[in-house]
Formats: sequence, C-alpha cells, structure tokens
Amino acid sequence: MQQRWSIYLLAIFMLGLDSKLVGQAFQPEFAEPLMNLTIPIGRNATFRCLVQNLGGYRVGWVKADTKAIQAIHVHVITNNHRVGVSHNGQTVWNLHIKNVQEEDRGQYMCQINTDPMKSQMGYLEVVIPPDFIAEETSGDVMVPEGGTARVTCRARGMPEPRVLWRREDGADIVIRDSNGSKIKVAQYDKEILSLTKISRSDMGAYLCIASNGVPPTVSKRITIKVHFHPVIHVPNQLVGAPLGTDVTLECYVESSPKSINYWVRESNEMVISSNKYEVVNSVISSFENRMMLTVRRLTAADVGGYRCVAKNSLGEVDSVIRLYEIPKPSVKNTSPVDKREEYKYSTPIEGPDDQFGSADRSDDEDERETATDTTDRHLNAYKHENVTRNRAIHYSTTSDQKLSNKNFSTEHPVLFIYELCPMRTDGALDQQYFHINVQAFHNTDLGTQTFLG
Repeated sequence: MQQRWSIYLLAIFMLGLDSKLVGQAFQPEFAEPLMNLTIPIGRNATFRCLVQNLGGYRVGWVKADTKAIQAIHVHVITNNHRVGVSHNGQTVWNLHIKNVQEEDRGQYMCQINTDPMKSQMGYLEVVIPPDFIAEETSGDVMVPEGGTARVTCRARGMPEPRVLWRREDGADIVIRDSNGSKIKVAQYDKEILSLTKISRSDMGAYLCIASNGVPPTVSKRITIKVHFHPVIHVPNQLVGAPLGTDVTLECYVESSPKSINYWVRESNEMVISSNKYEVVNSVISSFENRMMLTVRRLTAADVGGYRCVAKNSLGEVDSVIRLYEIPKPSVKNTSPVDKREEYKYSTPIEGPDDQFGSADRSDDEDERETATDTTDRHLNAYKHENVTRNRAIHYSTTSDQKLSNKNFSTEHPVLFIYELCPMRTDGALDQQYFHINVQAFHNTDLGTQTFLG
C-alpha cells in the first residue's frame, strides 16, 4: 500500500494535478479492464486503456515492478526508445512497446491522476520459441553392433520446451531394457535417448523435436551409425544359361561402414564393366547394397566361378557363384503344340537308384547322353547316392507320365532337362539336399523338386 502511495505521489508531481479538478462533477472511470498480453520475443506489444469522462485529468503509464514511469499523457518519459504512446480523443490511450525483449516482461499500470488515484494493471508475458543448447546436444554417433548408443537433446525457451524423438524414416524406435525385453514406440518423450544392444536395423537418422507452443517448432537431425563386419547373401549359387544369351549374377551385401564391392573370376581377374560385362551396384538402404554382374552373349570361356567380394575397415567376405552352360536341345517336333503348365512338387517320391546314372559314371558319359536316348525313365523324384557335382541330364520319353498329380501325355518325344543344384548339407545325417530344375520341351516349363541325395 505504501509503495502504491509513493507511485501515486510521484505521478501527481509529474502530472501536475490541478486542485480545481478535484471537485469536478463527473469523475473519470475506466471503461474496461486492461488486458494481459502474451507476445513472442521480437514482436510488438500494445496496451489499450479506455477511460470515460477524463475531463482535465491525465493518463500515465508505469511499469509497476520497477516503478519506472513510461509515459505521461502524450509525453514519453522513459529512455527506452522502443516505448511510445498514442491516443484517440480522450477515451483511448495506448502504450506501445516495439521489438519486445525479455526485460519488458512484467506488470504495467494505466493510472488517472484523480484523488485518490485510479489505476488498473495488465501483465506482459514475453514468450520465446524453442532453441537447442548446442553444448548440451549430441551430434552424430557411431557404435559397434551390440553396443549402446546414447544421444542427448536439450532445448531452452519460454515456456520450457517439450523434447521428443522420432525416426526420420517413420519406423518405430526400439527401446530395450536390462532384461532384454523390448518395446516399439513411434516417438520417445525424453531428452536422452538410450539404445542398448543396438542392431543394424536401429541404424539411421533420428529427429529431436522441441516445441513449446510458440512457433516455430525446431528439430535437429542426429545420425546413429552401427558398424559391423560385411555379410553377403547369394540367392542363387548356381546359375545356368544357354550359350549366346545374357545372364545376370546377384549378391546382396550388408556392411557398415560402407564396403568396397567388386567381382573376381576364378583366375583372380577383376571383372569391370565393358562390352562383355555390365557391373551395377545399387543401394537398397543405408547399409544394404545389391551387386549385379551381367555376362553378355555367354560363351564357353565365360563358364566358371565368379566371386563377389565386399570389404570394409572391419573385414572382408566373399561368396562364389558357379556359372554353367545349359545346352540348347534339338527337338524334332513339328506338331502344333503350344501348351505351358507349371508343375510343383511338395514331397519326395522314391525312384530307382540309377535314375541319374551310377555314381561311377564319367563326365564324358554324362555329356554323351542326348535327347534321343530312348531309355524308359519315369519322371519322378530320384534318390541318387554319392552325387558330388552339378550336372544337367537329358531324357526323352514317349510314354505317359504322371507329375505332381497331373497327367502329361504326348505322342511325340518330349525332352526333359534336369538341373541339380546343391541347397544345403545336413552333417548330422550325412546327407546332401539338392534342388532339381526341370524343363520339358516342347514349350512346357515344369517346376522344381527337392530330393535327398
């Protein structure tokens, strides 16, 4: 109360109150309350004070918390060059503050020099959009696979900003606890993001987003890189094609840091793009690449092994793809047949042990076996012992064949080509599994059969 009286006395002195006005018939009144203002830093603020029956009285403005007089009637008193006043007749009185700063925050009083003094107050809140504290915010990080990545993001502003994390690619963030259990969340609402037992799938860009309702919302992009030894996956380790055609070999590589990828022949000759070869490396993700090698116009000299190699600072890995020739069959068939069916096998069917020839047959004998062989052989799944290599064997038949619950009949010789492709070896059972690619001519493509060799 005493402070208020002091302000009143100071105002009376500055306003030069005329004693004749004290007995004025109609005393001034405020027409409406002084509104509180919330203004972003750097913007302009205006308090509006509405007065009725001002008469010969005067209006003054005071910053109440510092007792600093801002203006009296139409005159600015403060040394703050950003403060100004305006009025509209005797009713509307405005206090203007340009380019609002934090020090402008506080209570402002509009007063009339009556006796006793009449006044009302409004509060100026200066809000500040969020901004990151550089020295307390992480940059990009690199961690080994299985390790822990810890990134921090701190922001300031008024009111205090809310900080959350999201993945830039929209994937879920995987949070693992000390027990190994994990939860997936679309966003993580803490300043510190800790990723334990990190895997390559956690690698990528993370967005730290800070907001407090004052535009603009700000974000920072932090990249988490996970390092691991290169890994190669080969969809087909045995690829065949007829001479004169183009054939493509594929390898899929996962590595971080990014690996150097290249192709090498069995002779250790590096394969580069040329009229003969086309080498393409395409990016699948931040740590995945596809290696493709296309051999144009296949010749006998092109047959053999091709190694796809991936090398980074953590190690080197390679895998071999065998490229072989598929002979073009000579089928004597003039009948207008244009029938295509797809045959699928689901379970092995037992057949004679010599369906593919005995284990001690020579390579020359295999090659001499032609499409004109009239040996009666059944199209079946075959169990063949001691198969240790890949080969294509040709059969012809004029008999009715039953294949995967489908009947295939013809009055003319039909050529079947069997391609043996090793899939895996079961060491515990001392058995080797093969994949048989089957083609039937004329114009009939068959499916595949897995059998136990």
